[in-house]
Amino acid sequence: MQVINTNIADVKIIEPKVFGDERGFFLETFRDDWFQQHVAEVTFVQDNHSKSSHGILRGLHYQLKNTQGKLVRVTSGEVYDVAVDMRKSSPTYGQHVGVVLSGENKRQLWVPEGFAHGFYVMSESAEFVYKCTDYYAPEHEVSLLWNDFELNIQWPLVKDNKPSLSVKDEAGLQFKDAPTF
Repeated sequence: MQVINTNIADVKIIEPKVFGDERGFFLETFRDDWFQQHVAEVTFVQDNHSKSSHGILRGLHYQLKNTQGKLVRVTSGEVYDVAVDMRKSSPTYGQHVGVVLSGENKRQLWVPEGFAHGFYVMSESAEFVYKCTDYYAPEHEVSLLWNDFELNIQWPLVKDNKPSLSVKDEAGLQFKDAPTF
């Protein structure tokens, strides 16, 4: 596996070595000792798997308690994945990383604790798998407004196309009003 740095030092792209031939492929998606040495010294406690249709945007979410680091990947389809730094004391506070993750490129994104996270489905559908460093605690979850002008995230939407959002995400907080770490 190879680590690719992003414009936010703590957020990492992980590119696996893929071994394939006419029969298919094999890749290692996670190895604890390698991850601890090359990415972050964390322990994962929960794995999640979601499937979403084209045009769905999930996020931007984070938890104020039971904060979660997430190792995310797409097993089929393609998404635009975003991590926003919500750590007030960080030099990259309010900045974001956006990357395309797909079943084809097999890349993963490490989103540390203290970041809001979300993704937009660019393909007909996408299956999204992620490991978390703490348990989901909906009572502590915050939803940040996906299109907040201050964040200036360039989601790859079709011009004038609004994504499909949950009620929670429609009511997301503006960045200036959102609680921080």
